[in-house]
Amino acid sequence: MASLNINGKTREVNADPNTPLLWVIRDSLGMTGTKFGCGAQLCGACTVHLDGKPVRSCGTPLSAALGKKVTTIEGISASAAGKKVQAAWASLDVPQCGYCQSGQIMSATALLTEKPNPTDADIDSAMAGNICRCGTYPRIRAAIHKAAKGA
Repeated sequence: MASLNINGKTREVNADPNTPLLWVIRDSLGMTGTKFGCGAQLCGACTVHLDGKPVRSCGTPLSAALGKKVTTIEGISASAAGKKVQAAWASLDVPQCGYCQSGQIMSATALLTEKPNPTDADIDSAMAGNICRCGTYPRIRAAIHKAAKGA
């Protein structure tokens, strides 16, 4: 048994320390907002925060999360930046199919927490590796700028 601090709550999980955090979140804890995309840390669909930093949970072992604060899409609205990002996403109707959007929102929130008024170059850098097969990149960028202005 291991204690995991997830979205501000301590949860007990019974999983091998080498189990990818994604599967602990989805299978052990039943939190399905974090998505499985590629399993190789390339697409960003599985992005969560570890101590506020975006990480790909498909390649992060449970052991790396122990003793740290894990934030998933289910808990991102607890932060001011997360609320602004989610409001901007809804306001601009960013998702098309929506599959990648939890990872996109997690990366955007980390960016705005670090850089409250990002440039296009900052956005491109922070969002690199978050793939959207529907091509909603212009709406994603617009939503990040809107969130930066307070949504």
